[in-house]
Amino acid sequence: MTPKKLAASLTAGALVLTGLTAGGVPAQASPTAQNQHHAPKPPVKNATAIGFGGAVASVDPEATNVGIGVLRRGGNAVDAAVATAAALGVTEPYSAGIGGGGYFVYYSAKQRKVFTIDGRETAPAAMPGDAFVDKATGQPYPFAQLVTSGVSVGVPGTLATWDSALKSWGSLPLRKAIKPAADLADRGFVVDETFRSQTLDNKARFAQVVPTAKLFLPNGDAPQVGSVFRNRELARTYDLIGREGPSAFYRGPLAAEISKVVKTPPKAAGATLPMFPGHLTTADLAKYKVLKQDPTRVSYDGLDVYGMAPSSSGGTTVGEALNILAPKKLSKLSTPDALHNYLEASALAFADRGAYVGDPKFVDVPTKQLLSKGFGAERSCQIDPAKAAVKPVKPGSPDGSYAACAPGVSKAERPDTEGLSTTHLVASDKWGNVVSYTLTIEQTGGSGITVPGRGFLLNNELTDFSALPDPADPNRIEANKRPRSSMSPTIVLKHGKPFLALGSPGGSTIITTVLQTLTNRLDRGMTLPEAVAAPRASQRNTATVTAEPAFIDAYEDQLTPYGHKLVLAGDALTSAAEIGAVAALEFLPGGGYLAAAEPKRRGGGSAATVHQLWPR
Repeated sequence: MTPKKLAASLTAGALVLTGLTAGGVPAQASPTAQNQHHAPKPPVKNATAIGFGGAVASVDPEATNVGIGVLRRGGNAVDAAVATAAALGVTEPYSAGIGGGGYFVYYSAKQRKVFTIDGRETAPAAMPGDAFVDKATGQPYPFAQLVTSGVSVGVPGTLATWDSALKSWGSLPLRKAIKPAADLADRGFVVDETFRSQTLDNKARFAQVVPTAKLFLPNGDAPQVGSVFRNRELARTYDLIGREGPSAFYRGPLAAEISKVVKTPPKAAGATLPMFPGHLTTADLAKYKVLKQDPTRVSYDGLDVYGMAPSSSGGTTVGEALNILAPKKLSKLSTPDALHNYLEASALAFADRGAYVGDPKFVDVPTKQLLSKGFGAERSCQIDPAKAAVKPVKPGSPDGSYAACAPGVSKAERPDTEGLSTTHLVASDKWGNVVSYTLTIEQTGGSGITVPGRGFLLNNELTDFSALPDPADPNRIEANKRPRSSMSPTIVLKHGKPFLALGSPGGSTIITTVLQTLTNRLDRGMTLPEAVAAPRASQRNTATVTAEPAFIDAYEDQLTPYGHKLVLAGDALTSAAEIGAVAALEFLPGGGYLAAAEPKRRGGGSAATVHQLWPR
């Protein structure tokens, strides 16, 4: 077959796989209209793209274009992923950036092996176990006070992750990988409704932090839609890092500035938030190290599903839930039965997550047993096909000795405080290498503290720890510990070769979003774009099921007879009733790529391929 005929065949077949018509109409959503009247104009944004030579998908068109540009200039998937992530630090500063951390999952086509980097933030060495407790009452401070404070700031790991990934598998030096993002920060980008609404959601707290108000609330208001937002402070910071390397961040004057702003947050006159001082020191920054570790792995319907091991709970919880669902054969069930089993499996896996998962340097996490087929089958037997269990369900006993329908064990349930922000990207190249990368500063807007003159927000990741110092809690605060995360960057192999790559933001709903997207694609007959766009619900072992409005409209009447109670999703600190924002890739026959991003959530994402067959 000639290349031209192969391209035509691939395009026609891929359009079927995507659920799109030749005219380009998505099965479940229409393309987001773009504002064409302001200079510089925003890049064209497509939620789905089909083509050859590599692909990138993220939540933002500027960032996706940066990654595609790297691939077109001969860079590989790791180069493109780092460049895209650096650009997201410009255009998605409330979700990600060098003030945060994340998890990097990489498939090497040459070695045919999956590798991971744990770039999670760590607690400072001087952080006490009761750092979040009001000594006067013995109870935790309100979350709204903890989140906007120095005490919530962990040692950032994002820049160290980029450096480690590039040195291990990339072809570009850090300087060249982040240069396009520095240029983007300098020239600016067109503000969209999502950026403005996220700024307005945080206006009250941003206004109380002097450098944050100066950068993100010019003239006391969020930047207007259609205006150009420039962050030349961040451009200069990227340039500094490009010249001097990561040591410019983890040592020297910038490290001292980060420590200072954490210890003495720059409160505006009349600020009402207490902005508790933090514990992060220059020594904490200087000793930070990423961790390279084996991925999690489970087999599901003949596929190998790889994820992130603890300190993330994503790989263990998604993997366990798939093992719980495997005996149920979702593809043979009706839609209500399949959704009922998905929700119940999620609750069971979350019970085990809360009981057993934490930083493995501090907690003996039974990762192997949590991901064993025997434990999954034992937990699967707890699902009543006709009735939802009373929540919270008890955790199981991953002890290596399994029996049919073994009852759960009594362990305390603890509240979840993980923020709903974060961002995810996927990248692949012409050689077949793949990256699935989730990065974050935790809450939308992180700690709300911008490093003066440096253009980036610091994280509030330490609020992911449990607030009360319970010795039995695997996620209690401890010095130098990594808080448990739900980030779930995932790569799926079929016969040893990449088939899917995906992930999402969304706090603890990340786990259920990835799980639901996987089951939508693998079990429920959806194409990848349909699986990404489908309405979502999240059961995290609570009395109610958090759900999007469209899910409630479509399935409430079908799920109520099982005993599921659906309640509207939404973050107390933001206005969005959305769950997640997936970026995903599918690898097509003939060497093609299908890149898929959200068509609507968070303003719609952006997918592109190097040699684009569709859309043109």
